[in-house]
Amino acid sequence: MLRTALLLLLALSASAQTPQDWIQLFNGKNLDGWTPKITGYALGENFGDTFRVEDGILKVSYDKYDKFNNRFGHLFFKDRFSYYRLVVEYRFVGEQCPGGAGWALRNSGAMIHGQAPNTMGKDQDFPISIEVQLLGGSGTGTRPTANLCTPGTNVVMNDKLFTTHCINSKSKTYHGDQWVRVEVEVHGSGTIRHIIDGETVLAYEMAQIGGGNVSNFDPKVKTDGKLLEGGWISLQSESHPVEFRKVELLNLAGCMDNKATNYKPWYIKSEPSTCRYAQ
Repeated sequence: MLRTALLLLLALSASAQTPQDWIQLFNGKNLDGWTPKITGYALGENFGDTFRVEDGILKVSYDKYDKFNNRFGHLFFKDRFSYYRLVVEYRFVGEQCPGGAGWALRNSGAMIHGQAPNTMGKDQDFPISIEVQLLGGSGTGTRPTANLCTPGTNVVMNDKLFTTHCINSKSKTYHGDQWVRVEVEVHGSGTIRHIIDGETVLAYEMAQIGGGNVSNFDPKVKTDGKLLEGGWISLQSESHPVEFRKVELLNLAGCMDNKATNYKPWYIKSEPSTCRYAQ
């Protein structure tokens, strides 16, 4: 009932939103607000100009690589978020970088609830996080997108702890270089939903630290069993060129006092300290 009520509230409040209420994490001009972390390199070092902006598009490129050599990368946004709706519009282009793994063909991701980038080890491959896996079709067969992968994490599904690394969504397959819009609705350590074309294609809850599929991390950061209430958002580089034309976020946490000047009807997480009142 609570989940139904929250979804109804979001639907009713959507008409009150304006484009200005959405935070443009990618400004369409440059990488301001974003910091790269590539395996084997220091935080902030953008090896091979992997992450770049050209013609208003955020591109993940490998034209300056000889081979991929497991140089997994993540581009982190500067702020931490907990309750929000995230929209990512992406497409895969070109050919995979030589040396990329077979599973990484037309494969990228939007990481949520991630560890702080400054806590990652120099040789760490993936942040401890929840991955909204972004896939492109191979040209034949079925290959859904907006899947779930769990580097250093676990989730609860159907009241059971889910410890398998990845699970497919029920989305359709997107072949070719078409743009795909994926939305993620995040309720702190509660429900997380992956949405395509208004349809929930995957849902789970109680994201928490645990499990494997992450290496060279600081053991002090990996406190297994700890619920993830929030974290950092990042975009992946996993050896196949990918482009992002939109990365935007609607915050669902803020002042819920309707007497305040900054009250928003779609907030679902109360942060009283943020309330502002007319003098």
